Amino acid sequence: MDIKAEYIGIVAGVFTAFSLVPQLVKIIKEKKANDISIIMLLVLFIGIGFWIWYGVIKEDLPIIATNLASLIINLLVIGFSI
Repeated sequence: MDIKAEYIGIVAGVFTAFSLVPQLVKIIKEKKANDISIIMLLVLFIGIGFWIWYGVIKEDLPIIATNLASLIINLLVIGFSI
């Protein structure tokens, strides 16, 4: 794979993985999560799980690492929402 393409993939993964951080901060700060769709988070959680599985099959560490970070953040959002 082209090194530039790999860096683009890593940057995309980092931005995607941390996309829920502002929502997580808001939930923690306001101590409420009334407008959060748990179903959307569960669908996202399942999709992330498949990305991690795909990364393992392809032996692609950037895919695995960024999606593991996303999984952890997603779990935190779900946990704080409940």
